[in-house]
Amino acid sequence: MKLKETMLNTQLNNTVENLLIDAIGDEHVGTSYDTPLREDAFDLDDETKIEMIEKHFKSIMDIMGLDLTDDSLKGTPKRVAKMYINEIFSGLNPANKPDIKLFDNKYQYNQMLVEKNITLFSNCEHHFVPIIGKAHVAYISSGKVIGLSKLNRIVQYYAQRPQVQERLNIQIANELKRVLETEDVAVVIDASHLCVSSRGIKDTQSSTITAEYGGAFLNPDVRNEFLKHIS
Repeated sequence: MKLKETMLNTQLNNTVENLLIDAIGDEHVGTSYDTPLREDAFDLDDETKIEMIEKHFKSIMDIMGLDLTDDSLKGTPKRVAKMYINEIFSGLNPANKPDIKLFDNKYQYNQMLVEKNITLFSNCEHHFVPIIGKAHVAYISSGKVIGLSKLNRIVQYYAQRPQVQERLNIQIANELKRVLETEDVAVVIDASHLCVSSRGIKDTQSSTITAEYGGAFLNPDVRNEFLKHIS
């Protein structure tokens, strides 16, 4: 009797866990501000990670029944492993964080600076499929300015990791506040999620918009000026 109860409880727990996994994925729930990383995340060097991912991805392809002797497929595990570490998830590694240098605001420009339509490629952490869109950022100088391309690099760095869009938006905004030494920062992201368009509900027309405002941009007039610039 006790064995039967244990089996039933185990089945129930597994069912609840599976429902929770599906719910978190389908509802795009984020669980923390910081990207969830283990303390030992960087104990292995990149080459070792590539070798290990290649091996495991080869196993995945083999399980799916793909012929890994085919000329088109036999190099795929290595290509995927290199892409993961060197490209689409390279933002996980702090060593790849952009080196930002500030310059004196010699022009005494004291209005908002807006860079819009920054190309954004990321990946949903729930299904590991792309998030594709645009980021729009703005700041008001506190006496220092940043090279324009560095704004793109900050967006790219935080996008190149498994992400939830809300977290990505906040991480970009907080990094801009830190490096620019000002709270006067605005970030808006408008993106399409392939976990919505290519699976599940399969809605190809919708996009997700998130925003983070700080300092002067909390003022409705300033915020509306920014939104007018990016519309």
